Amino acid sequence: MVIPSRNGRHLLAAQLPAIAAELEPLAAEIVIVDNGSEDGTAEWLRGAWPQALVELSPEPLSFARAVNRGIARARFCHICLLNNDMAIAPGFFRELERPFARVPDLFCATAQIRFPEGVRRQETGKAVMAQTSPEDFPIRCDEPFPGEDGSYVLYGSGGCSLYDAARLRALGAVDEAYAPAYVEDLDLGYRAWQRGWPTVYVAGAVVEHRHRATTSRYFTEPQLEQILETNHLRFLARAVADPRLFRRLWSQALDRLRLLAGRSPAARHALRKAAGIALGGGPADPPEYSEELFLALTNGDVAVFPGQARAGEPAVLQAGQLDTPPPEVLAKYVEVVLVRAASDLALRAAQEWTGRKWKVG
Repeated sequence: MVIPSRNGRHLLAAQLPAIAAELEPLAAEIVIVDNGSEDGTAEWLRGAWPQALVELSPEPLSFARAVNRGIARARFCHICLLNNDMAIAPGFFRELERPFARVPDLFCATAQIRFPEGVRRQETGKAVMAQTSPEDFPIRCDEPFPGEDGSYVLYGSGGCSLYDAARLRALGAVDEAYAPAYVEDLDLGYRAWQRGWPTVYVAGAVVEHRHRATTSRYFTEPQLEQILETNHLRFLARAVADPRLFRRLWSQALDRLRLLAGRSPAARHALRKAAGIALGGGPADPPEYSEELFLALTNGDVAVFPGQARAGEPAVLQAGQLDTPPPEVLAKYVEVVLVRAASDLALRAAQEWTGRKWKVG
């Protein structure tokens, strides 16, 4: 596993005992990227955690550059990226490993994210690309339904996900164009889907996120909003391959920024940068798997629920409203896949991926 940390000795001290206990029965390693720290992190790690591999950068790096340093040192077939402000629950690594034995060509298994009591839940792990109004940021985290587990999501959070190491390296690891942080995990998951390598949400792998325990010390809230808006445009320009899809998503993004520009300095900044970002060009190679299909699969219109039957075929059910299936349905099938009514592309994608997973026509 790889943990980037900048002046986060106190966070590591709270985090590492649980991580070490969970990893003890596994063949595993801990790689900590000491990212320009001035709090004696490296020296403390050598004394308190000599079993950890320390990758030292005297100067602070972007998130992408920091984790790529750690990825380069990792030696196992799976790599977990974990932020230093994530506290893991028991069974975290085992739960993240399980889908790799069930889901063909799986790229990433991502955890369920919770927040401390009294803090609004800003992330859940169930990441979708969808808007309910023109002013909404196009990427959001939906609240999972009770019992939902294994649903296909657009990407895994770069702060609490397990990746197939060979596929991660085949993609060139994390794109370092996204600096200093934000959207690099979206880009990574999107590029994997383009090759037909999915990401799934894992309900049983739980972390508590002490949100922005590092970034908020170095950037103001307006600066973080500006970074997010600009990097989202950069993602569209760099990752989306289909020309028609790019034009649609780019137009939607610019229309949204124009709506917000009157009250948002971050939106105005992104609009000023937009032309230069678009001229930077997109991916050189066409996708191997339909972008429209995987976006339909990961827009919140499909939900997966493990059933209680030990054998048999899964069901793909079309429903007017997504919700936890009734007990009698869960008892009958190995897995239940619900698709929102009138979502033809999502139904097609769900049928395809369910067939791949369970080897049925």
